[in-house]
Amino acid sequence: MTAQAFFLVVIAAALHASWNLISKRAAIAGASFVFAYRFCSTVVYAPWVAYIFWNDGMAWSWLVVAFIAMSSVLHLGYSICLLRGYRAAELSVVYPVARGTGPLLASVGAFLWLSEIPSLSGALGIFSVVGGILLIATQGNWRQFAHAQAWIGIRWGVLIGVFIAAYSLTDAYSVKVLLVAPVLLDWLSAFGGTLLMAPSTWVRRAHVREQMRGKWGLALAVGILSPLAYILVLYALQQGAEVSVVAPLREMSMMMATFAGFLILKEKVSAMRWLGCVAIIAGGVLLTMR
Repeated sequence: MTAQAFFLVVIAAALHASWNLISKRAAIAGASFVFAYRFCSTVVYAPWVAYIFWNDGMAWSWLVVAFIAMSSVLHLGYSICLLRGYRAAELSVVYPVARGTGPLLASVGAFLWLSEIPSLSGALGIFSVVGGILLIATQGNWRQFAHAQAWIGIRWGVLIGVFIAAYSLTDAYSVKVLLVAPVLLDWLSAFGGTLLMAPSTWVRRAHVREQMRGKWGLALAVGILSPLAYILVLYALQQGAEVSVVAPLREMSMMMATFAGFLILKEKVSAMRWLGCVAIIAGGVLLTMR
């Protein structure tokens, strides 16, 4: 991984942590908020997309259309499963399982499908990052996974992790092999997802208006930051960075959120969370040594 690609992923992780902190303030709006910020992103980024279409154009093919459509479905499936998973089980179980299995499965998929060559330091880095994620999210309280209800959360977490891995691999193939511009891929994918949500949103439009009252500013902020974070990741992939490196490194956002909570919100951070941050930093170093 080049230094430029590495810094793109680091900036993307910071943006990812930022928009997640913002979206927590509107979590009660659920699917209405997902539609709102996706709609905002399609409007805000439309001029950039139009500029690229006008100056560079795009080589269309059935394969390109198929992968863009697949990306839309996978990203939307991820968002819906995330919301349903949080309703069906405890967030403290669903979230760490999802964020841990996502990069792990994406890395395995990259080895098998994209012919990326695993190395010892890379494998250790992946497991170090995944371990750090689990420590930060669970604070070392492994007993919560022992009771029967936790297995519902584990199943949802694994399903969400599968979606994360699937869209990571699909989008990597689009920008690396099919040479789709990252901005176009993200915008067309988001636009497709917005269209898929539009009919149900229209049917319950009164409920959506009620849920989104006072939250459109948050939707606009997330609509700007969320696509930008992912576009930077896609640019890093297009510049030659490997999925098995980028997918785990993206999870530095959890470490950054921990530091933000400590420095800005004055939250108390347990020893286990600090240990998780150290594990993620060590994993990042190992990944960049490949």
